[in-house]
Amino acid sequence: MKHKIGLTLIFTTLLVGCTTPVSSSETPPASEEIVISNESSEEVPTDYENPVWEPVLADPAIIRGDDGIFYAYGTQDNALWGDYYRVRYTPILSSPNLVDWEYRDQAFKPATMPQWSESSGAGLWAPDIVRFGATYNLYYSLSVWGDPNPGIGVATGPSPLGPFTDQGKIFDSNEIGVGNSIDSATYIDDDGRVYMVWGSFYGIYGVELTSDGLSLKESKAEAHANKVILAGVDNGRWEIGNYEGPYLIKENSYYYMFLSTGTCCNGHYSTYEVRVCRSESILGPYYDKAGNLMTSRQNIGTPVVRGNEHFAGVGHNSIIKDDAGDYWIVYHGFDKQEDPYYGTTNRRALLIDKLEWDSEGWPSVATLGASRGATRPYIEPRS
Repeated sequence: MKHKIGLTLIFTTLLVGCTTPVSSSETPPASEEIVISNESSEEVPTDYENPVWEPVLADPAIIRGDDGIFYAYGTQDNALWGDYYRVRYTPILSSPNLVDWEYRDQAFKPATMPQWSESSGAGLWAPDIVRFGATYNLYYSLSVWGDPNPGIGVATGPSPLGPFTDQGKIFDSNEIGVGNSIDSATYIDDDGRVYMVWGSFYGIYGVELTSDGLSLKESKAEAHANKVILAGVDNGRWEIGNYEGPYLIKENSYYYMFLSTGTCCNGHYSTYEVRVCRSESILGPYYDKAGNLMTSRQNIGTPVVRGNEHFAGVGHNSIIKDDAGDYWIVYHGFDKQEDPYYGTTNRRALLIDKLEWDSEGWPSVATLGASRGATRPYIEPRS
């Protein structure tokens, strides 16, 4: 099967008028009928194929700009960008339709990389992008594998493409009292209050931020004491049943929190999957469909999407709506038709799937499996 690597498909627009124009100086015979055709020589496809971008865009975050374009951001990776291997410091893609993506830029360069990590060689992981008025806040985790004290910071820019200026650290693991403090998601509630949820296999936690989303609302000491555990067990040790990569949406008066669990980065043997829980309050308590309190034990939550014969290690999602009002889950996974590694980098490609809602208001991907392809998101034409 052929796959595209960083190519944007350009489709033929609808033709209006005759395919062969009639000269203004000529009068057609009375018996000749002039036919005006509105048919295109090539129709815009109605289907798409996963992955929608490859080889790598791990831990994807997504937003739609004022221009109607979708922008996706990924974890720093060393991959084939263009014609040779290179590191991209938070790569940024764009798409008019959630299907056809192109590489645009990187949020940081070596000279603008955040420098506050205590660990040598720390990378930019798990971005999150949120708009605050005319400013785009790009949240990031700064960490290395096995980092004893990773943390979460934020940069700001005037557009989805930046340029982004680092605003520094919000907190690190020691300051907030949660091991492996990475994988944040920031949510602006209906009343304008701003919250951050985060965590990676030490439990998922929540705190309130300032109205501009740039710092903790309380002092670090107060936030350390008042943070709220939302999912998983606070047992002070790393366990894959304790979730990571949270993401929040609000629908029908419920806050839905999507979580990833399992192994993320073991190639085709990765067990990563996405689960969901919900609450009537942003800081919980959260329950799954079976009524399990998400802080009662590990490895619960209602399944949303998991690996299958096509893809492995599917997870770390974000969510976006199309113009029909349908929700789409945007996530990464290993294509089992491809080598699981791209050089030394995990080949975590970009996938999308539509979320279906059951009669009790719970979302999931049809069949619970990552699809090879389906009907495209509906995006209204823009002039």
